[in-house]
Amino acid sequence: MTAAQETAAQDVRRVFISTGEVSGDLQGALLIEALHRRAGDRHLTLDITALGGPRMAQAGATLVGETTGIGSVGIFEALPYLLPTLRLQQVAKRAIDAQPPDVAVLIDYMSPNLAMGKYFKTQHPQVPVIYYIAPQQWVWSASANDTRKLVQCCDRMLSIFKAEADYYQGYGADATWVGHPLVDRYPGPADRAAARQQLGLEAEATIVTLLPASRQQEVKYLLPVLLQAAQIIQAHCPEVTFLLPVSIPTLRASLEQGLADYGLRGQLIDQGSQAAIAAADLAITKSGTANLEIALMDVPQVVAYRINPVSARIGYYLLKFDAPFVSPVNLVVNQAVVPEFLQWQATPEAIAAAALELLQNPSARQAMRAGYANMRQALGPPGVCQRTADLILDAMLK
Repeated sequence: MTAAQETAAQDVRRVFISTGEVSGDLQGALLIEALHRRAGDRHLTLDITALGGPRMAQAGATLVGETTGIGSVGIFEALPYLLPTLRLQQVAKRAIDAQPPDVAVLIDYMSPNLAMGKYFKTQHPQVPVIYYIAPQQWVWSASANDTRKLVQCCDRMLSIFKAEADYYQGYGADATWVGHPLVDRYPGPADRAAARQQLGLEAEATIVTLLPASRQQEVKYLLPVLLQAAQIIQAHCPEVTFLLPVSIPTLRASLEQGLADYGLRGQLIDQGSQAAIAAADLAITKSGTANLEIALMDVPQVVAYRINPVSARIGYYLLKFDAPFVSPVNLVVNQAVVPEFLQWQATPEAIAAAALELLQNPSARQAMRAGYANMRQALGPPGVCQRTADLILDAMLK
């Protein structure tokens, strides 16, 4: 080996990233891209391995396990994914034991990442563990003990919401507010005309984009409700066209069947959700990261969510779940910027009524967009991914 090759070999640093579900795959990919850029500025080469999804692989990670298809919300909904998750974690632990990383990054995905954090602390305590996009315990924590466990399993938290950093600091965490990474991805309103041209849609068409599912459970509990709401909208606006982005390929057949069963005039979009959202006059969406994407693209939206009724009753009546809002858009500014309908309130009639109001009332759309502007300010300044990458690299190089 030449001297140059030896120097290059010495500059390779190993990063392990653990996340799950479609939104975690997106956030992981954005982070990986930033890590490679910032490492290059420091004349470092990164070897990144991950539990994640295809976007992370495309961004430059070597996947030791695919996790986008095993996410869930709710008590009973999680049961089918316990064994697959444990198997993936065993694969990841063997990879970590064989070649311990120089830094570990945990992204969201609470229960699996809590287990991974504990593993690092007990088996590889020399590896700094950073929790990025910490679970939203500050919104729906059922137990302060869970929050303490999260704080104990990591060396540092990089929070995307200001309230999140404040909350974890109250439990003794070394927590820093870095801002939300989607600010970098969506620096301004979407180009509606360009998106419609890309998708072959008429410039003056009425377009409603439906985003009902990135998990199998949502196909069962939420998809029918949104399709029934779409039926009501279509009855009032016969000229409407519905777009359904396919978040993961395994859901395609269910979405296609749904369009047919409910007699909706629409089409599936396989090339990701961004163009389908940008082209829309309105989005009707499940609660989650997509809410922020839609808001940052300046598209009006209605938010809904349903889980297993038994899980919902346990959450409401036994665990005393009580949050003023669930949509991240509303949480950021602590006010009702977008209408959200949860569980028993998430009826087709209520969702359709809110959607028609936004489609037909310019002042309602204007008010929502004013709320979006306040939300964008509260998400922090641009450069989030770069700041986050620098903090991770700093921790690795200590």
